[in-house]
Amino acid sequence: MATIDGNTLLARSLKDQGVEKIFGIVGFPVFGIPMAAQKEGIQFLGMRNEQAASYAAAAVGYLTGRPAACLTVSGPGMIHAIAGLANAETNCWPMILLGGSSNTYQEGRGAFQEAPQVELARIYTKYSARPDAASRIPFYVEQAVRNSISGRPGPVYLDFPDDFLAGQLEEDEVVFPARCPDPSRTQADPGDVQRAIEVLRSAERPLVIIGKGAAYSRAEAELRAFIEATQLPFLSSPMGKGVVDDEHPLSVAPGRGLALQDADVVLLLGARLNWIMHFGLPPRFDAKVKTIQVDIHAEEIGRNVPAEVGLVGDIKAVVGQLNAALETKPFRFAADAPWRSTLGAKVDENKEFVRSRMNDDAVPMGYYRVLREIQEQSPPGTFIQAEGAQTMDISRSVLMHDQPRLRLDAGTFGTMGVGLGQAIAAQVVHPDKKVICVEGDSAFGFSGMEVETACRYRLPIVFVIINNNGIGGGFDELPDDPFQSPASAYTIQAGYQKMIEGFGGKGYLVRTPDELSASLKQALDDTMPSIINVLIDPHARAKPQKHPWLTQ
Repeated sequence: MATIDGNTLLARSLKDQGVEKIFGIVGFPVFGIPMAAQKEGIQFLGMRNEQAASYAAAAVGYLTGRPAACLTVSGPGMIHAIAGLANAETNCWPMILLGGSSNTYQEGRGAFQEAPQVELARIYTKYSARPDAASRIPFYVEQAVRNSISGRPGPVYLDFPDDFLAGQLEEDEVVFPARCPDPSRTQADPGDVQRAIEVLRSAERPLVIIGKGAAYSRAEAELRAFIEATQLPFLSSPMGKGVVDDEHPLSVAPGRGLALQDADVVLLLGARLNWIMHFGLPPRFDAKVKTIQVDIHAEEIGRNVPAEVGLVGDIKAVVGQLNAALETKPFRFAADAPWRSTLGAKVDENKEFVRSRMNDDAVPMGYYRVLREIQEQSPPGTFIQAEGAQTMDISRSVLMHDQPRLRLDAGTFGTMGVGLGQAIAAQVVHPDKKVICVEGDSAFGFSGMEVETACRYRLPIVFVIINNNGIGGGFDELPDDPFQSPASAYTIQAGYQKMIEGFGGKGYLVRTPDELSASLKQALDDTMPSIINVLIDPHARAKPQKHPWLTQ
């Protein structure tokens, strides 16, 4: 009789369930999994840190709709990757964490790196389990993938003891389930759809908010048709950018503050009224605002602000329902409505401010001038990863997208350190696209060693470090006694560009717009990764906001 070991059984099960990529770090007891995975046609990327590997796996889930896996060793390795589970859970992205663990017959005896891994993962997962027998690994993998992509997507965890992975089984003892299908696209109640349209008809100051849930659902065709049919003003969340072209005439993103504050009806499409949207509360929103919420997760409807209408279902399907209802009874927001001119004036005012900063060629440069160069030189379809407090925030107003799912950043959890893992994920998902990873110097430090990973796999990512010598606000100089330095200070004009050269990449140190332009052009043409270390004005800032960043 033919036999099969646990490593091969796991790899074959993952492949059967549509898992195409694994990011991780090998060690006891998971040495055999990558080799088995590669034999089954799964792409394995060896990373330098489990956190970065877990962030990469989650990003693939968002970009493709099917989970990737993160592989870790037992104990500390698995615990490091919990950061990725938390990030994926908060962002509602599918991923699978695969953790090795000590032998079952040593459990409770103080085995090597023994830890309660299933229990540790449970708080941030939709499904957390250890197979009850090695022969049942395919069943548990199918269940994990099914849970990860169904309903509100999210992360799952599977635990694999050493004796399960190394053991041999008779193949005829193993049952391989069929591949779990993609989740069904559930529709909202037709009565609720009609109510939503009537509420929109009655609005004097309507606003559509497009969230990353709409991007995940691949609702771009339906949403573009909806916006064209209704002529409603819209703004996009950071990762909702590009679902409808950021530079569409109806985009009021540059007037975001006024649009949120004065709208009387808000249609939320895959966006949540959490901290990013200021909880839907005053002073950022009108106290009497009516909300129409579309969300796959019924429990999200009415959180923080009671919903006037709740549409529970898949964004793509529900917007399709709205479009069908509009074909029967069309509705178009008036072209001469006062709300349009009010928003238009604010949009023009803020665009002019951004333009003036983008065109400022002063040396040292500010954020806007650096980002302008990236916007102008990026080929069509360029993928942007952005992280770092001001780097990320300002990039949202400068870097425009005309297609969805071309941006990743710190997301709903505000997770710093996601940048390089996400950029690597984007490049392996989109090998035909250019990937630019725009990092603050602080953000880069969380996972900077992953530039070696990018070089090893010859991923031609352009890492642009906007370097102000610190966290948030930067510094011109530091005191002679380093222990008296401000807590947020870093090495003045650190030479980050040098580190990639040791791995075969190219480094650039730039101070002026001309140096930046030449370096970026060369880096975008290179077949190996690059770091462009941009020394900016340490005192550069974003445009001051009317209200505090977080509504109190």
